[in-house]
Amino acid sequence: MIRRDALSEYARGSLWVLPTLSVAAALAAGSLLSAVNVGVRSPLAFQGTPDDARNLLIGIAGTMVTVIALLLGLTVVALQLSSTQFSPRLLRNFLRDRPNQIVLSAFVATFAYSAAGLYTVGVSGGSRTATFPRLAVSGSLVLLFLSLGLLVFFADHLVHSIQVDAIMNVVQRNTITVIQDGLLTGGQDAPEVPAGATAIPSPRSGYVQAVRCPALLSHAAKHGACLRLRPRIGEHVVAGTTLAWIWPATPGPPAPDPQLFTRALQAGVRIGFERTLEQDAAFGIRQLVDTACKALSPAVNDPYTAVQAIDHLTVIFCTLAQRPLGNHVARHSSGAAVIIPGRRFPDYLAVMCGLIRRYGAREPTVADALLRLLATCADMAGHDPELATAIEDQARIIIADAEREIPQPADLTSAHTQAESVHRALLRHRPTPH
Repeated sequence: MIRRDALSEYARGSLWVLPTLSVAAALAAGSLLSAVNVGVRSPLAFQGTPDDARNLLIGIAGTMVTVIALLLGLTVVALQLSSTQFSPRLLRNFLRDRPNQIVLSAFVATFAYSAAGLYTVGVSGGSRTATFPRLAVSGSLVLLFLSLGLLVFFADHLVHSIQVDAIMNVVQRNTITVIQDGLLTGGQDAPEVPAGATAIPSPRSGYVQAVRCPALLSHAAKHGACLRLRPRIGEHVVAGTTLAWIWPATPGPPAPDPQLFTRALQAGVRIGFERTLEQDAAFGIRQLVDTACKALSPAVNDPYTAVQAIDHLTVIFCTLAQRPLGNHVARHSSGAAVIIPGRRFPDYLAVMCGLIRRYGAREPTVADALLRLLATCADMAGHDPELATAIEDQARIIIADAEREIPQPADLTSAHTQAESVHRALLRHRPTPH
């Protein structure tokens, strides 16, 4: 299962998989159309001579090579702009952009279809012939006009996709999808690792990309053990260091053989060279935080983009505030359990607010935006004391840094107003003592 998921994730972010499949489909379509014999008078038949057909196919193939080179050049420019202007971690979003893959696939398929047709037009058994698959040649014209339309679409799509609003909206949408569907449910009480637990080393170095709990729980129940991962999803692990601990699920039996769990962990815990968004909402938050920090750097000096990133982060954090977070515990009726450590709301909030606050402490609009985020989250916090404490702590730190870095008191008026809004929102949800 984990290998199939890894292949699927790799294929979605690769520029060669879909074009390769499109070449195979184009060659198959060309073979089928070549077998269809239509008369010269058919409206679907190419009306020229074999030489005309060959010249047409040569022209289409040459044009497609030029267009493919142009498309790849524009894609590289977009990737470079995204990396330098916003964040290197956004490159993955462009590689996974399905319209770009479809357009490139159509161009490559048109080239392959036309180039392959040169071997069947006007040639039979190594000799010249006056008969050729006219319907197949007409198909190349259809692909040419389709490619022309897709070229115009690609230009429009590329211009819109490199706009900062579109980039951040994609990150927000993908992150919310992970929170709602892919993030492991937290909030359960996780048992502590006992002193006699056996450590299982990691087979490779990399980032924990995804964990498949059902497979791990089934294996743990089979051997009557409890298993707890050490790294959280999205964290880096070094080969040879502890990946997980195991211990007997009930007192008395001997410690489980770690060799029995090594292969299960390799199948149930995917470790890769980069972070992915499958179960790692913190990665999406990191992308927006990087965009905000890059905008606040002296080289860019664009506070409004940072404020926009904070606005998108507000949507994400309001979604997080309504979801149970923390350690995920999967239990079996036999007493076996699988514990996967997770981030709590204060962890997400501290990383996001801390980075942006330190880079934008001198800019009042950034402090205002962060405090608006906290005020909105406070409305969603309800009576959760952990969330309320985290929000209150971050609001206090933001105001303290702003007062220290901003010399003009008048510039702090809005920040103090926003901080008061945070305080009032927390008071509304605080239980009234009897």
